[in-house]
Amino acid sequence: MISFGKKIAALRKQAKMSQTDLAKKLGTSVSVISRYERDEMIPSIDTAKKLASVLDTTIAYLLGETEDDNLLKDHDMITRLRAVKDFSDQEKSQVYFTLDAVIREIKNRRTYAVAK
Repeated sequence: MISFGKKIAALRKQAKMSQTDLAKKLGTSVSVISRYERDEMIPSIDTAKKLASVLDTTIAYLLGETEDDNLLKDHDMITRLRAVKDFSDQEKSQVYFTLDAVIREIKNRRTYAVAK
């Protein structure tokens, strides 16, 4: 797994930002950014949120909870997940069953479309 600092450095470079650019956007110094990227210092929660926003990613990605830096950025998906969260266990089970069936169907269609 890539460290917090390495993720920051990679995302910064991907955004074609220098450490100076990132420091200005966060209102901090280049030396602080450098220390984050070398995993010598860990930012506060508020700074981590700002980092995620500036680097167009999620806190979950930076913290290593997911390896997909865009997984939880889809507003429509988040809205649906919040709705399902309040369902009873039986209702959640029904949603998951239906969703799994739709996912399988789409994957099968894609597989057969490529095979032809």
